[in-house]
Amino acid sequence: MLLRLRVLTISLASSALLLIVLCLGAQNLNDRHNLKLGFTNSAALPSGFLVGISIVLGVISGGSTAALLLPKSRE
Repeated sequence: MLLRLRVLTISLASSALLLIVLCLGAQNLNDRHNLKLGFTNSAALPSGFLVGISIVLGVISGGSTAALLLPKSRE
């Protein structure tokens, strides 16, 4: 249980750091795009920010999946 919690915490902490660096780096980008979300469009965001958000979401989902699939300890 402790190992699962540690893996999940490391995953969330690393994705939070990636998100902070991404937000700081995306402030000066001028080329902005909209995403089509069904019937609406998203706000105009830099393309690098959109790619970075997908990477951060991948880190979160991969870390949580790894934490859930760890074998149970025999204590």
